[in-house]
Amino acid sequence: MTLSPSIKFLAALAALVWLTQTGAAPADPALVHHDIQARLDPRAGTIAASDRLTLPPGTSEWTFYLHAGLAPKVSAGAATLEPLGTEAHLEHYRLRPAGPDPITLTYGGSIRHDLEAVPESLGRTHQQSLGSIGAEGVFLSGTTGWYPTPQTGLQRFALDVTVPEGWMAVSQGAGPDTPADPAQPNPAQPNPNSVRATGEVRQTWREDQPQDEVYLIAAPFTLYRQAGPGAEAQVYLRSPDRALAERYLEATGRYIDLYSKLIGPYPYAKFALVENFWESGYGMPSFTLLGPQVIRLPFIVETSFPHEILHNWWGNGVYVDYASGNWSEGLTAYLADYLLAERRDGGTDYRRNALKSYADYVRRDQDFPLTEFRSRHSSASQAVGYGKAMMFFHMLRRQLGDQAFAQGIRRFYADNRFRTAGYAELEQAFERASSRDLGPFVRAWTTRAGAPRLKLADVTLHDDGQGFRLSGRVDQTQVEAPWPLDIRLVIDLAGGRGREETLTMDGRSARFDLDLPVLPLRVAVDPEFDSFRMLAEGEAPVTLGRLFGAERGTLIWPASAPPPLAAAYRTLAKTWAADHPGWELRSDRDLVRLPQHQPVWLLGWENAYLSAFAAGDGQFRLDPGPRTLEIPGQESLPPGPLTSVLTGTRDGQPIGWLAVPDPAALPGLARKLPHYGKYSWLVFTGDAPDIQAKGLWPAGDSELSAWLTPERPQIKYRPRPSLADQAQ
Repeated sequence: MTLSPSIKFLAALAALVWLTQTGAAPADPALVHHDIQARLDPRAGTIAASDRLTLPPGTSEWTFYLHAGLAPKVSAGAATLEPLGTEAHLEHYRLRPAGPDPITLTYGGSIRHDLEAVPESLGRTHQQSLGSIGAEGVFLSGTTGWYPTPQTGLQRFALDVTVPEGWMAVSQGAGPDTPADPAQPNPAQPNPNSVRATGEVRQTWREDQPQDEVYLIAAPFTLYRQAGPGAEAQVYLRSPDRALAERYLEATGRYIDLYSKLIGPYPYAKFALVENFWESGYGMPSFTLLGPQVIRLPFIVETSFPHEILHNWWGNGVYVDYASGNWSEGLTAYLADYLLAERRDGGTDYRRNALKSYADYVRRDQDFPLTEFRSRHSSASQAVGYGKAMMFFHMLRRQLGDQAFAQGIRRFYADNRFRTAGYAELEQAFERASSRDLGPFVRAWTTRAGAPRLKLADVTLHDDGQGFRLSGRVDQTQVEAPWPLDIRLVIDLAGGRGREETLTMDGRSARFDLDLPVLPLRVAVDPEFDSFRMLAEGEAPVTLGRLFGAERGTLIWPASAPPPLAAAYRTLAKTWAADHPGWELRSDRDLVRLPQHQPVWLLGWENAYLSAFAAGDGQFRLDPGPRTLEIPGQESLPPGPLTSVLTGTRDGQPIGWLAVPDPAALPGLARKLPHYGKYSWLVFTGDAPDIQAKGLWPAGDSELSAWLTPERPQIKYRPRPSLADQAQ
């Protein structure tokens, strides 16, 4: 969910040179220092600013970008300013100082970019803006070009900003009354504003640690704050809500404490939750910018929110060398989203969902190596840059063990804090922590696209009267070259015991020959999804993601439905397919049979093909007469009219079905449903609609497991220790 908005734009505008900066951050004397004074007029949509620039010693010329139309001038100091051209919404300049003294640039004008919808997969989009100053709020990033943004390198800044009375400005680092030393926090102050006689408010922000860009957010916020031993917790809300703020303040302190123990000291004076004026999930240095609906979802404070906090170590504490691949999202997902799942239930479902997202959303022409990941711009890029990268770190942890892995991430942070780093620096840190050569493993998993396919073969069991000998082979069956893998092999034994082996695969195959004292019931290859690979048939049930991730398919609306409902179903189908030309819209009346060999969405109880869907694999029961749904084991489904969403298969073909009791529920369902891709079925109520129940169909056996006796007891594995235990 988290990306700096600048990263998204820079990935698209690859011509901008700062995307390709490499190596460590310059030494302190080489940093540019900005001393910015800015006045924001939200009603007019304008900024008036000056920037007193202190350039590194010996600088003969300095190039930067500024938003088009801001007309910079040298107002103090000896220097010449030369325009170099326009790139998208930015103008490029060269500054030539005549001596070592600071140079002040004065500039001003309008910045207003509307929100744009970026399609991700069928029915799913996100919004972003290049920057805006308006009555609804102010959002300015380095990509906006609201200050002289350098072509390469890092910078420090001090910001003095004036906003209308009743407004507050937010930037990274320490602001009004924020303790500069997090170890000695000051008591929270109720009002940090300095009100001028003009009725405007003046605030200051400062960050002396190297930064890759400078943000400026403003709105009529209510501020809540709480001192803490690692940093001050802050919450900026557009509408007062003390109870909501207190939940986030408490969680901020708790997660800063957890990650400080696991990784190293929190790098900033504060962490702030800031409410945005559109639905977003951005992580900036020392604050996160989340949408108004997002922050009020009850689960966000314990799911996505720690992800945003952790980005202050990865991405905003150690900067990403984008030329060699964005490792930050995968490592943050692993130590935030995954770590929390691991603490709850061991993480097996999370790992399987990562593999399933890759299988559902990533086509061959959409795949790429981790070294080519810059930012999430689609469900496919998320499955690689977040999911595959997360699994890369999990496999590395399984190789090294928890202690060495934890030491590696601490070393990586300590060695690269406020510097730019890539996979090479990660490899170096983990090699030092483990005293192992990780080069072949890291190169294979970061520079190659694709994933291995595994098969269990030639399983034999021999009883010699004194014990059992189990033999077999694990093969990599993909066309591409084999991957370096440590495969977990689990043998379930009679009496509820088990044995675990690790097969190291340096080539196509790895054999095993095991002497066992008791009868083995089953042998399974990677039963808890510890390796990144293609899922075998039967390992995971069909889910919504398989439909939403398909490049092509058919959406079938019911012509016989009441006209308002039929029109609403057709509108939903058009909305989902708008940016996906591979998806066809058809009426059930226009078809003589269901399309084959591609995904299908059936809409409505009235759909002529509902009976064919309902006669599927027996996972559910539909009765079109009274319009009732039964899901075995789900006796607690709410009574009354339901919005129902089900998936199923027909000879391997994925089929989805949804039906609503009232067309008013369809707009909300169209927005929400693509975010439930990991589920097989869902039940909603009301016009919003509100989720009431969700679940997965049971998974079956696959070619990666072999039963050795007629008995097939249910196998459950004990949760393993969480990596969070290393922080205790």
